[in-house]
Amino acid sequence: MAAFKEIPILDLALARSPDTKPDFLRQLRETLLNVGFLYLKNAGIDQETYDRVCEEGIRFFDLPEEEKLAIEMKNRASFLGYSRLGNEITAHKADWREQLDLSTPHPERLDTDPLYHHLLAPNQWPNPQLLPSFRPVFEDYIARMSKISVFFTSLIAESLDLPASAFDAFFDKDQQHKLKVVKYPDSGEGAGQGVGPHKDSMLTSYLLQASEHKGLQAQNTQGEWIDCPPIRGTLVVAIGQGLEALTGGVCASTTHRVLSPKAGEGARFSIPFFQGVSYDAKVGSSFYSARLICSDRRKQFESMDVPEHVRALRAEILQRQNGRKDDVEFTFVKGRWNHLGEATLMNRVKSHTDVAERWFPDLLKQLREQQARDDTQPVKAF
Repeated sequence: MAAFKEIPILDLALARSPDTKPDFLRQLRETLLNVGFLYLKNAGIDQETYDRVCEEGIRFFDLPEEEKLAIEMKNRASFLGYSRLGNEITAHKADWREQLDLSTPHPERLDTDPLYHHLLAPNQWPNPQLLPSFRPVFEDYIARMSKISVFFTSLIAESLDLPASAFDAFFDKDQQHKLKVVKYPDSGEGAGQGVGPHKDSMLTSYLLQASEHKGLQAQNTQGEWIDCPPIRGTLVVAIGQGLEALTGGVCASTTHRVLSPKAGEGARFSIPFFQGVSYDAKVGSSFYSARLICSDRRKQFESMDVPEHVRALRAEILQRQNGRKDDVEFTFVKGRWNHLGEATLMNRVKSHTDVAERWFPDLLKQLREQQARDDTQPVKAF
């Protein structure tokens, strides 16, 4: 198959019937090997819920500035909360967006917990007197998406001829999943960097495009940017670097970006949900023999034993890349991290330096020293 020119649409309803599930798994495998990006329809959430989530999310950005800043991200060490316009960095450049980061709820970190457990924390919610429906709507949506993401991951396993439960070992019982509510303003200067080229870091992410604007683009193996315009009633699913690592490179994690709205188009809104993986998982020593090992000593889970016939299909596709260099930094750098949580925390330090300056100055210093070293020597992927 040549480099993809459009994003496939998969119908999750097919996976819920024994008669049509084999066809769905075939489509899913083809998409995982060739694209790493897809539209998912009939995911299990009604259109009324989607619309309500979009309406509440857009309404958040109409709050007075002081109300948004009352829940600013740098108030806490969790990297949850509101980020001002231009406060996040991707590909060494400021993203032209403002956003609210939320997650499944967790208690505050104990002093005896690893430093990266700061990422597990309660949410900062907007004033309920101004947005009374916001919290219940988003708590409900996060709970629903958590179940959908785990179900979809089981289908990914089956499509690779693995047991449906193959990825279960990498989830905590109270697994944290994250969500962003994002506004890309119309700057009046034409399209620029809404979000720079990147790959999502964990297993899967699910984007609800909350306005009619184009802007999301995925990059194929020839380096071409393919538009992913909004399609009502769908989620855009991106395969993350964690899934690429666990499958030994079989599942493609696709580079994507967001362009700011063109002048005069008005603001673009989106609501991405990010499936999480246990922060306590241990990072192994190499990419193609990747290990994420459960911290419970009674259980050790190595990377998926993907069948050779599936690996061979992916190898054929990689050969057709003609050696094109992937410029996106891999999240899990060989030999650098012991736990997934350490890599994740450092990624957040890199993206939100204002939070890091307040809560993690030593890590920020370490990051800048590492970046200086990386500028002079190549980095191998995990």
